[in-house]
Amino acid sequence: MLRTCSVLYSKAGPPTVGWQPLSFDGGAFHLKGTGELMRALLVLRLCAWPPLVTHGLAIQAWSQRLLGSRFSGTLLRASIYGQFVAGETAEEVRDCVQQLQTLSLRPLLAVPTEEEPDSAIKTGEAWYEENLSAMLRCVDLSRSLLETPGPNGNILMQLKVTALTSTRLCKELTSWVRRPGASLELSPERLAEAMDSGQDLQVSCLSTEQNQHLRASLSRLQRVVQHAQAQHVRLLVDAEYTSLNPALSLLVSAMTLRWNRSRESGPWIWNTYQAYLKDTYERLRRDAEAAERAGLAFGVKLVRGAYLDKERHVAQLQGTKDPTQPDYEATSQSYRRCLELMLTHVSHRGPVCQLMVASHNEESVHQATKSMWELGIPPDGPVCFGQLLGMCDHVSLALGQAGYAVYKSIPYGSLEEVIPYLIRRAQENQSVLRGARREWELLSQELQRRLLGRSLRVPS
Repeated sequence: MLRTCSVLYSKAGPPTVGWQPLSFDGGAFHLKGTGELMRALLVLRLCAWPPLVTHGLAIQAWSQRLLGSRFSGTLLRASIYGQFVAGETAEEVRDCVQQLQTLSLRPLLAVPTEEEPDSAIKTGEAWYEENLSAMLRCVDLSRSLLETPGPNGNILMQLKVTALTSTRLCKELTSWVRRPGASLELSPERLAEAMDSGQDLQVSCLSTEQNQHLRASLSRLQRVVQHAQAQHVRLLVDAEYTSLNPALSLLVSAMTLRWNRSRESGPWIWNTYQAYLKDTYERLRRDAEAAERAGLAFGVKLVRGAYLDKERHVAQLQGTKDPTQPDYEATSQSYRRCLELMLTHVSHRGPVCQLMVASHNEESVHQATKSMWELGIPPDGPVCFGQLLGMCDHVSLALGQAGYAVYKSIPYGSLEEVIPYLIRRAQENQSVLRGARREWELLSQELQRRLLGRSLRVPS
C-alpha cells in the first residue's frame, strides 16, 4: 500500500484542471447557527482588547468575588469557555466533535495541563503521574471519538511534554546539550534504550534526584506513546520556549527512534517547528534529511510560533542574541520556506512523511493548497491543516468543505483547569487575536444578512 501511494505521488503531477484558490469570504458560515456567530463575534472582539488578555487572571478573580463563583462561571461558559473549549465531560466533548464532523472538521484534543517555566508552584512526581493519567484518558477519548479514522488513518492528539517532566530538568538538559562536544550520555539512542529498559541513566551532569526524575519522565513518555500506538492515536508534541526546546527535541528524537521505525504505518510521534525562530529552517532541513537516511517516518506540525514577546524580553534581560526573526515579514518568509521544504519531502516520501500546516494565515493556506496541487498531493492525504477551536472558522470551514483534512485544536476540562490555560494561550497569541479583524467583518456580514436581510461585501 505504501509503495503504491509513493508511486502515485511521483507520477501524478498537477491535475489537468487549473488550480483555483479557495475563497475565504465567509461563505461557509451558513453552516453555523446564529447564536454561534454572535458569540464568536463578541468573544473575538473582547480577546483583541489587550488589557483583558494581559490581566485575564486578575479579572477572573475579581468577577468571582463581585458576582459569585456560580454566576461568574455561567458567564464564562456562555462566552470564552463556550467559544474555545469542547466541554468538561466526555459527553460534552463528543457533542462538540459531532458538530465539528458535520462541518467536515476533525478533533485534535489537548489536555490543558503544563508546568510554566520558573513557576513558583512546587510540583512533585505525584503531579506528573496525575498528568500521565489524564494523557492516557485523552488517548482513549481521542480513539472513541473517531471509531473509523479518515482516509489517511490519522487520529491526532496534542502532547505537552512539560506536563510529564519538569521544566527545571529540561533547562538542565538544554544547557548540557548546547555545550560543544556534549557527551554521548544524552544521545537519543541512549535515551531510547532507557525508555525500553527502565534502567537508570546516571547522567553525570544531573544530580541523583534529577536522574531519578529523568527515569520517571522517560517511563511516563514511554507509557503514553505505547498506549497511543495501541489505540491508533498519533501524538503531536508541542514546542515551547527556546530554553526548553533542545531538551524537548532530544526527548522527541528518542521517541521517534523507538516508535517511528514502522514505515508502513507512518509517524506516531510528530514534532513542532516554530518558523519565528531564526534557526528553524536549517533545523527542519537537517532533521528531515536525517530521518530519511535512518529510514524513519517523519511527522511535522509547522507553526509560526507563540512566544515572540517573551523570547525577546528574556534575550534582552540576559544580554543574549535574540533567537527570533526581526519582523512579521521575515517570519512569513521563514514559514514559506519551511512549508515548501516539507511539501517537497512529502511528495517524495508519501505517507512516510506527514505534515500539519498549523496556521491561521490565509496566504500560508493558499500557498499550501497550491503547492499540494502542483506536487500532486491529494487534499485528504499526508498533509493536513490545523487551527484553534473557535478561531479562523472562515478558513477551516472552507478547507473542510473543499475536501482537505482539517483539525481543530480542542482543549477540554473544568473551568478551573481550562481558564488559566486559555489566558496563557491568549497572551501568547495576542498578535493572532488582534489580527482577527477580517474574521469579525465576515461574521458581521453573515449576521447582518440573517438579521437584517441584507449583505455587505467584505474586501479580500
